[in-house]
This record gives sequence, structure tokens and C-alpha cells, in this order.
Amino acid sequence: MSGVFRVIDTGLRPGRAQIAFDQALIESRREGWIPDTIRFLRFPPTALIGRHQALSSEVKLDHCRRHGIGIARRLTGGGAIYFDEGQLGWELVFDRASLGIAGLGELARGICEAAAAGLSRLGVDARFRPRNDIEVGGRKLCGTGGFFDGRAHFYQGTVLIDTDPEHMAAALNVPRAKLARRALDSAAERVVTLRELLGVAPAADEVAAVLLAGFAERLGIEPRRGVIGAAEEALARRLHDEEIGTDAFVAEIDDPGADAGVRRGTRAGPGGTVTTYLRLEGTGARRIREVLFTGDFFVTPPRTIYDLEAALRGVDASDAGEAVERFFSRANVELLSISPADFRAALEEGLG
Repeated sequence: MSGVFRVIDTGLRPGRAQIAFDQALIESRREGWIPDTIRFLRFPPTALIGRHQALSSEVKLDHCRRHGIGIARRLTGGGAIYFDEGQLGWELVFDRASLGIAGLGELARGICEAAAAGLSRLGVDARFRPRNDIEVGGRKLCGTGGFFDGRAHFYQGTVLIDTDPEHMAAALNVPRAKLARRALDSAAERVVTLRELLGVAPAADEVAAVLLAGFAERLGIEPRRGVIGAAEEALARRLHDEEIGTDAFVAEIDDPGADAGVRRGTRAGPGGTVTTYLRLEGTGARRIREVLFTGDFFVTPPRTIYDLEAALRGVDASDAGEAVERFFSRANVELLSISPADFRAALEEGLG
């Protein structure tokens, strides 16, 4: 056994409160205040965007506001998702040494295969599909994502139990390129629920039980029911009120291409999409004044993109591509299914 993992359930809470609890768990585990933990969670109707995504590009804001759909920003990368009571969220936060998994790709595969093994106990043929999905018959049953933060590893996923894919399509702007890669006409064709597969929707507790069984079997851990500490709740409330629950955090990246003088470049591939927005200055407008990278990519540690953007400020356009390569060659970072070349290509397209 790799050790005991505490199991907790924060139930149904607003999206921003759940994300704030994510950050509380990560900080608490990094500092050694809590044990390795598995958490289950549920959301009311919520449009949830990835850490590096542009809000207005991903979410149909007017629709969400008219229908009372919450809007939140995740701590993890990846694409926008629609979350409601018909889905079950799960996540693991643990010390770097606990599972003996060092790389982000290895972490995604190991945990997804464990989750798929658990879900298969329900009678479905669940399988891991790189980079970060669990599918049945080529349709997505569970999306996942994660990162490292110091000694803390964080990985999460969402199981579609009984939700209407059309609600997802109504709340989100699903890029046509993403559908084209799967030869699909709509986002609803891309996903499948346990109700559709089984003819009946299993209870959330039953889904949680098979996931725990899969984690125990494949990861060699001992899940053990535990309690949520008062300090965790207090930290989550503070993080919510000061940052994660604020409109400023959710709209931190909103509509970066709206202003005049902003250049844009995009690199889309099987591993995800990288889009860059930049302004130039100086003689002949050939020096980077500021740059922003957005997209559904996964990168760890979380502040990598901010460091890259800072490193490119003031760089001459003729050296920008090489500057991206130099940054990644010197930085201790990991990318999942994309490469430094994707960031370079997006930047160079934006430079024209």
C-alpha cells in the first residue's frame, strides 16, 4: 500500500466556493497540515472555465446570466465544462512521494486508468484516452486535469451521471475546431452519461464507491472516510472572499482581443489550442510591450505561463521565437500533450 488517503465530501456548493476549497486543500497539503485526501463534490448549474481561458470566448455569458447559471474559473488548465447536480466531481491532493509518480503525463495516465477501472465496475467499458479523458465507445464520460504545486500534487475529474448535454451546449462556446477533430456536429455528440449507458442513473454514492475501489486497486492506496477540518473551511472561505470568489478572478482573462492594436495568433493541434495576444512598441513597433497566452492547455507548475509572459516583455520580435525556446529549456516545467513549439508558433503567427 502507498498509504491511507482521507476521503471527504463537500456536497453541493456554489462553483466558486468549491474552487476555493480546492485551493485550501492544495495549500494545506503543501504545508503538511492535512493528510493525502480524496474529495467528492457537486455543483449547481455552473459554467467552469480552465485556468488559462478567455472568459468571453468560452462562455455564453448572457445565457448563463438569464438562466442563473454560475460562472467560475478553475485552478487547473484544460477546456470549459458545464457542471450541474447530475455530475459528480472527484479529486486527489497528495504529497509528491505518496504515489511515486513524478511526471504530469504519467500522473494523468495512472489516475485516469484507476478511475476508469472503478467506473467499469458499473458495467461500462470505461477507458483512458490521452490526453486527459475517460471514454466509453469513443464518447467522453469523464474529463480530468491536474498540476503540481511544490510538494502537493492535485488531480481532479468529473463523471457525467445524469445531465442533459444540450444544457452544456447552450452555456458554452465549443470551438468548431475541437468538434472537427472528432468529426462531430455538436458538443452533445461528444459526451455520454451513465444514464444513457446503463438505462438508469446510479446514485452519486454508488459512483463514488466504485471510484474509490478503482483508486485502491490501481494506485495501491487505502481510502478511509475522514472529516473536514475547521481550519480547511476557514481557509476556503478566506480564499473565496479575497480572490477566487470574486468577479475579478473569474474575468481575469476576459476578451483580450477587443482593444485596437492587439495582435492575435493561434496554434491548434491534437493536444490543445494555444492563443497569444500581444502589443508591440518601439521603433517600427518591433518590440513586445506585453503578451498574453490563453487556451485549454495543461502546464505545471501553475505560474509557468505568467513567468513566460514576463520573460517576453521587451523582447525584439525577431528574437521572440527563440526566447520562448530558451524559457522552456531553462524552466523546470511540464506540459501535457503540447510543446514549447506550440507556444512559439502561436506567438510568431501573432507577430505576423
